[in-house]
Amino acid sequence: MNNSSKKIQALMAGLMLTAPAMSQVPVKGLSVHESQDSKPQELNFKANGIDGNPNIVMVLLDDVGFAQMGATGGQISTPAFDQIADEGLIYNRFHTTALSSPTRASILSGRNHHEAETGIIMELANGNDGYTSLMPKETGSFAKVLQVAGYSTSWFGKNHNVPAWEASFVGPFDRWPNQLGFDYFYGFLGGDTDQFHPALVENRNRIEPPSANADGSKYHLTHDMADKAISYIESVNALAPEKPFFVYFSPGAVHAPHQAPKEYIDKYKGKFDEGWDVFRERAWENMIAKGIIPENAELTPRPESLPAWDSLTDEQRMVYANMMEVFAGFTEHTDDQIKRLYDAVDEMGKLDNTIFIYIAGDNGASAEGGMEGLLNEMAVFNGIPEPWEDKVKAVKDGTLGSEKFFNHMPAGWAWAVNSPYQWTKQICSHLGGVRNAMAISYPTGIKEKGGVRSQFTHVTDIAPTILEIAGLEMPDQIDGVTQKPMDGSSIVYSFDDAGAEETHKVQYFEIFGNLGLYYDGWWAGAMRSEPWQVSAEEMNILDMPWELYNLKEDFSQGKNLAAEMPEKLEYMKYLFFAEAAKNNALPIDDRRAERFRSTNRPSLASGRKNFKYPNGFSVPEGATPFTKFVSHQLTADLKGYKRGNKGVLITQGGRFGGFSMFVDKSGNLIYAYNDTTKPFVVKSKNKIPQGTKELKAEIIMDEMKPYTPAEITLYADGKEIGKGRVDRTIPNLFSLDEMLDVGKDTGTPVVDLYTVKSSKYTGTLNSVSIDLLDKYGK
Repeated sequence: MNNSSKKIQALMAGLMLTAPAMSQVPVKGLSVHESQDSKPQELNFKANGIDGNPNIVMVLLDDVGFAQMGATGGQISTPAFDQIADEGLIYNRFHTTALSSPTRASILSGRNHHEAETGIIMELANGNDGYTSLMPKETGSFAKVLQVAGYSTSWFGKNHNVPAWEASFVGPFDRWPNQLGFDYFYGFLGGDTDQFHPALVENRNRIEPPSANADGSKYHLTHDMADKAISYIESVNALAPEKPFFVYFSPGAVHAPHQAPKEYIDKYKGKFDEGWDVFRERAWENMIAKGIIPENAELTPRPESLPAWDSLTDEQRMVYANMMEVFAGFTEHTDDQIKRLYDAVDEMGKLDNTIFIYIAGDNGASAEGGMEGLLNEMAVFNGIPEPWEDKVKAVKDGTLGSEKFFNHMPAGWAWAVNSPYQWTKQICSHLGGVRNAMAISYPTGIKEKGGVRSQFTHVTDIAPTILEIAGLEMPDQIDGVTQKPMDGSSIVYSFDDAGAEETHKVQYFEIFGNLGLYYDGWWAGAMRSEPWQVSAEEMNILDMPWELYNLKEDFSQGKNLAAEMPEKLEYMKYLFFAEAAKNNALPIDDRRAERFRSTNRPSLASGRKNFKYPNGFSVPEGATPFTKFVSHQLTADLKGYKRGNKGVLITQGGRFGGFSMFVDKSGNLIYAYNDTTKPFVVKSKNKIPQGTKELKAEIIMDEMKPYTPAEITLYADGKEIGKGRVDRTIPNLFSLDEMLDVGKDTGTPVVDLYTVKSSKYTGTLNSVSIDLLDKYGK
């Protein structure tokens, strides 16, 4: 008898001696010979009884106006949205938060955005409760509930809910998609990314994008994501046909950069020559004719700060019409990819038991392109004006919408596609910023086809709706943490009853100091600043002028009743601040572009002045030292330079803002800087000497303040080999999603003196150091 058998016999003997009453009862699980009492655990989706549950596909577009989709009156082809609306319902009073990250946090958690700590986008977080960007464990994701129950859960596209300082490969990872309940994630973490050269993440790994789409066409991120999503559900179906799936498809489209295959842009050539005033009015008429909005819904007037189309010059109309053609092509291309996903579900024979929730926008269309539109969105985030002649050249060259630009349409078009409402993205005091179209189809659960629902609904209602459809509840605890109650309520009650009384009675809104409140059919709002303003004039939040609307009679928020009903307005203002206080929205921070500076947030670089990065190192901007207007030096440690060695030593950002130190093919050391509108190049006077072990660029700012010029000096083994100047430095942000890279460039080149494919340094690079300096030119 071996020792294990002796121990088991002794244990059984001990049990018999100490518990004689149990001597006739077999003791299970202790026999080394028999295993018939031990059964393998059921697959969890079967054990939990969810086999046969509905599949769920949730689509969330980015920066979309209410009048942008074909089914809601827009003049853009959107076959997927239209089909889902035709096969199900359109919700014409669905509301977002007016900004990206907050909407996304509210969708996942079912809680108001300040309760989810994301009262602002990730890159503008501060230390106030409600604005930290740190989604708390007390507001768990509904995806986690689906996952635990046995759903296959996947997320494709934009995240924008990982705090900037947690987005590197050292984490922490508890706010990344995999930890929020998603088996698989494929997309990007930042606020936007280049559609042709995205900063891709697969689960927790940074990866380089494929060289082409799966069908061999030129690579485009949205097409790639559709390929991955289709492949994912086909794989789930092949392995476990009875296992339900949840797909969250959230492309960065149609957020800037507005980039699309040229054939899609060309479809709209000349379609918008009549201008934004005509587009807006035509969309309003189409909505009324389709029954999307009531016949008495007013077309609200153009803001005084926006020009009439007829007041523009011929050249302005040419440029702005082309910018809208690009935006429309991007919209149709995006929707086509969603149609591919829809058709894939249909081809699997699973359409009847799949609910599609298609939310056309995480906020209204964006006016962040300003009056003239942008070739590079990073210019507005840094408060840098673009030369008009550059826009004209891009249009005449026919290159707008290509990889050359990070472009954005002008504010007039954003206002137009938000028809019939006032204002745009960021403006949560008015419906143009927060009212987005939503279409839902569910053949098994929604009998009506082509119906319209007008109950007040909000992004916080999505989580409880999905859980009710799945027959699940938000648990009291997730991962041992007691959960806060969800603020939203399910809208399943409205699926079969257009006249059902709405259950979401009160909802506050706050973004950038813009304030809004819905209460039982009434709306009060106060607008702090226009969306294209880089910084707003100082104003006491309590002194802001408020407006009042009766939305029961005034669908589009067209008649301000503030002067007629001051007592009602005072009550609504009081209720706003009560709701804001309850949901962590106070104190309100109304600062704007300056909050992009990472100096006011946690950082892995805090308290350090010296950084040494190995060859091949790559990290997002939120984990890098702040060098925007701080003197510093870049030092590359080489094994020994040999003639013919070339490539990038270190770079941060890219074509749309950033710097690079590299060796060109002729053997010169180059420091390049792009201030979002203009590249500056400092080149060594002589070729790098053979055997050089240290290459250095010293960047001495004239002053430690935004936009300061800088003096650049290049060295080889301590000897000066070049000198030059950068006339203006970026104050806030190089990029929302490009990396700091050592030994290669993983994104876009800062200047067109090298390509990304040829960017890898061909010599032996040991490391590159960044050292912050207390040294200024003035």
